[in-house]
Amino acid sequence: MKRALTPGTFDPITLGHLDVITRAAQIMDEVVVAVAASPKKGPLFSVDERCSLVERAVAHLPNVRVATFDTLLVDLARQLDAPIVVKGLRAITDFEYEFQMTALNYQLDNELETVFIMSPPEFMYLSSSIVREIASLRGDVSRFVPSCVNEALVARFGGPQA
Repeated sequence: MKRALTPGTFDPITLGHLDVITRAAQIMDEVVVAVAASPKKGPLFSVDERCSLVERAVAHLPNVRVATFDTLLVDLARQLDAPIVVKGLRAITDFEYEFQMTALNYQLDNELETVFIMSPPEFMYLSSSIVREIASLRGDVSRFVPSCVNEALVARFGGPQA
């Protein structure tokens, strides 16, 4: 069985994240969306809230499940017997960061492979931080996030300005 991890903070999950997860699910037997606790990032949503939102967003994908982690990614990969990491790439800046992380992970575990999935043009500049900023200013983010996330952001910040 080919099991892959798709790690991230997912604060919140966006349609760009969902695109990568969906495409990974088409080529892997099982995908574990690994939600990082990331307390140092000061996430908007708690790890439990983020996991719940991810679970709701991927509910239509039968071979995808969600797990949290607060360890090294290589340790989680060993624990879950997942030798593949799937990451999305939007722009050159993503590549530079992900290249460094892949090289470091390889040094920690040379059996862990990383596969990159390129974002389609409509998601190339979409990020959780941009979504949070737009939502905090009461802008409409409904076209960038799953409906469950939109509802959570509206509940947190209020709806879009008319």
